[in-house]
This record gives sequence, C-alpha cells and structure tokens, in this order.
Amino acid sequence: MDNTKVDNYSKSKPTTEEEEKTNTKEGKKNFRSRQKSSQREIKLLINGLSNQNGLVRRSHSEALSKIGAAALPELINALLHSKNVIQRRAAAKTLKLVEDPSALPHLIKALTNDSDSVVQFSAAGAIAIFGEAAVNHLIIVLENKEYTEMQYGLAAWCLGFIGAKAPNAIKKAAKSKNTNVKSAAIAALEEYLRQSQDQEAIQLVESAFSDTAENVQIEAIKLVGKLHKIESLIPSLILKLKNKSSDIRKASVLSLMQLNIKEAINPLKELLKLEQDKTVRKIINLAIKKINN
Repeated sequence: MDNTKVDNYSKSKPTTEEEEKTNTKEGKKNFRSRQKSSQREIKLLINGLSNQNGLVRRSHSEALSKIGAAALPELINALLHSKNVIQRRAAAKTLKLVEDPSALPHLIKALTNDSDSVVQFSAAGAIAIFGEAAVNHLIIVLENKEYTEMQYGLAAWCLGFIGAKAPNAIKKAAKSKNTNVKSAAIAALEEYLRQSQDQEAIQLVESAFSDTAENVQIEAIKLVGKLHKIESLIPSLILKLKNKSSDIRKASVLSLMQLNIKEAINPLKELLKLEQDKTVRKIINLAIKKINN
C-alpha cells in the first residue's frame, strides 16, 4: 500500500473510545473553568457596585447588564441582603438594565421591605419597565394595607408609567373593588386615553366620577382636567363644585381651570360666596381670573 495513503488513512481514522472520553473530560473541565472564571468576574463587578464613585458604579452596572441572566443570582442577593445601601441601590438600577422579568418578585420585595427610600425608588423604576408583566405584582402591593403611603404612591406611579403599554390590564384593575387599586388604575388610563377613544375606558372614568370612594372620584376628576376628549363629563364636573368634600371641590375647580370652561364662571362665582376653605377660595379666584382671560 502507498505510504501516502496509509498516512492519510491514519489521519482520518475515527478517535478511539478512550480518546473520546479524554476529550469529553477536557471539555467539561474547560467549561467548569470558564464558569468559575465567569462567576469570579460577576462577583468582582458586584463588589464594584458599592464603589463611592458614581462613574465606576455605572461602568460595573453596564458590564453586568451585558452578562445578562447569568448575573441575576448575585444581583438579587446584593439587592436583598447587602448591608451596603449604595450597593443595594446600584443593584436595583442594574436589574433595570438587565431587563429580565424573573427579577420582578425580588424588586417588589425591595420596594416593600427595604428601609432605604432610594432603594425603594430605584426598585420602582426597574419594576415599571416590565409593562404588563408587572401589573399583577403592583396590584398586590396596592391591596396590602400594611405598606406606607410612599410605597402605595410608587406602585401607583409604576402603573401610570405602564399605562398605554398594557391597556387591558389597566382597565381590568380599574374595575377592582379595592379603592387603592381602582384609583391608581383610573389615573393610569391618562396616556391611553390621549391615544385612543376607547369607549370602555371612557365609561370606566365616567363610572369613577360617582364612585363611593373619594380617592377614586378625585383621580377621575383630575384625569378629565388633563384631557380634552371627555366633553360629556363637563356638566358632571361643574356639579362637583357643590360636593361636601373640600378635596373634591378643589380638584373640580382645578380641572375646570385646566379645561378653560367658560360655562363654569357663574357656578365658580356662586361657590366663592359660600366657600369656607381658604385654599379652595384661592384656587377659585385663580380659576375665575384665568378663565376670564
């Protein structure tokens, strides 16, 4: 047999079973080595999130965001368990950059449990980017009576930010029996109603106008003042000037002023004769002056 053919044959012959096992072991060894190296890198970057220099923290945060899901366990651990408040704040902001919805329950925990208000704000900022996936998590926060006014406010802000990105989920929340959820959802319809003439959404606002809960009524009144589409509610808005609640009267005056409703001048003047609340009186005078001009 030709020596060249023999050499070619020997080069192309299949690897033995023993060689395959060796290659597999080497492959696994290399993989574990890469994993360890990757985990070391992640931990170093996580440590950098506690750096006093904001630019350094930002660079570490961006590097972690590029690593993505593999960095989640260490980021979540830092967010929930680090004793360094700077690191917890930075971890929340980094989770926003990673954009992995599996972080949502942990961000909610930071929003509701962390003692630092900046961590809570940073967690809310991260939660808001997840759109519809975050809505049910936020509803649970709003339904819980144990949280602070600031935590309710942050959850409501998140819903408002999500708004038009998840109209069906927001409309469903606007039908809730819980007044915190309902008022936040009504407010969150603003951007959607700027873009749409969705009759179901408009009806939800109309219904909220006569809701038994004052906070729901106020959010509906504020919403009408920010929009110029729901003309059918103007007569109801003027009637709200006679409401027993000074907060509802104040919200109504402000909305009528924003909408520049000429028909409201005489009712506002009548209200001014009777109004006892000094703050409301100031707003009425301002409204009359603005509408007349």
